[in-house]
Amino acid sequence: MKKLLLATVASAAMVTAAYADDVKIGVFLGFTGPIESLVAQMGPGAEAAIAEVSASGKFMNGSTVTAVRADTTCVDAAAATSAAERLITSDKVSGIVGGDCSGVTTATLTNVAMPNGMVMISPSATSPALSTIEDNGLFFRTAPSDARQGVVMSNIILERGFKSVALTYTNNDYGKGLADAFAAAYEAAGGEVTINTSHEDGKADYSAEVGALAAAGGDILVVAGYLDQGGKGIIQASLDTGAFDTFVLPDGMVGDSLPEAIGSDLNGSFGQAPGSDSEGAARLATISGDAFDSTSPFAGESYDAAALILLAMQAASSTNPADYKGKVFDVANAPGEQILPGELGKALDILASGGEIDYVGASNVELIGAGESAGNYREIEIKGAKISTVGYR
Repeated sequence: MKKLLLATVASAAMVTAAYADDVKIGVFLGFTGPIESLVAQMGPGAEAAIAEVSASGKFMNGSTVTAVRADTTCVDAAAATSAAERLITSDKVSGIVGGDCSGVTTATLTNVAMPNGMVMISPSATSPALSTIEDNGLFFRTAPSDARQGVVMSNIILERGFKSVALTYTNNDYGKGLADAFAAAYEAAGGEVTINTSHEDGKADYSAEVGALAAAGGDILVVAGYLDQGGKGIIQASLDTGAFDTFVLPDGMVGDSLPEAIGSDLNGSFGQAPGSDSEGAARLATISGDAFDSTSPFAGESYDAAALILLAMQAASSTNPADYKGKVFDVANAPGEQILPGELGKALDILASGGEIDYVGASNVELIGAGESAGNYREIEIKGAKISTVGYR
């Protein structure tokens, strides 16, 4: 009998050990490239949620969680797909926070995530095309589509009295999708787009592009680009030549590095990026402290993306994407007890006992039909060479 008891205990210990494992989550963002100053806050945002869940000791029978970084570069699809393949085949991640930029996210989803059955939750890939892409139920995003941003940006511009704009966009999925969405909304509301043209990133001289924009005219210049790359170059060349002195800054252009680089000449420019003045946003600001800037675009959405993956795993009692992908909507939306940043341990307890949660998070998460956030925006203006928040939409 004693031997049988010992064997039973040993067997139970083996089962517990099988569950109490180290689960790996990929943090798949552009740590280098044209939005690296934004990713410097996004990466720690995702890792804060991962660390919170791991430290709680309540995840999957005591399993720990480790973040594994991989670089999308934001713009190099080949490099991004290779990095994602390494996350899955070498690092053995069970879910991916990312990608970040729309083009590399589309390439990775199509060529890597779908063939491997891997869940991806992007905090910042905003192309409208991702709303209808075939994804086998594996792709979600905590950022809203640029179909909504285009309408919000149009409203902001018209409310400020600008009836005509010149428009330039970075020549990729993000830039083209946002430019098309904005132009359609602005023109439908009575505004005039004098020119709608692309620019390439990585150039040393943007005088030709700015010359064409200036010749077309317009009250202001909308720059749907990247703050650490061509978008910044377009603005600097416009200021140097006197072509434009006020700029509209969509989400890819909203970050501290831009006013730091341009200085007071950027004062008066304005724009928008995903953001909320919710209780959840305030909670994240408190718990993040000096670790990262939770008000930086997509930092809150990154925390939320990581949290949703782990909470869906807990709800499914499985780290297998095939099992937990169907739980993402369940944990993100009502009914259930509302969960804010800093309350992930509480959420894990509720789910472990068979209860329901409504994850609100830092960005007022509410997933709609295409698996994306309904979306909230922070309206900003550059004042004193710094970003100031002037409202929310």
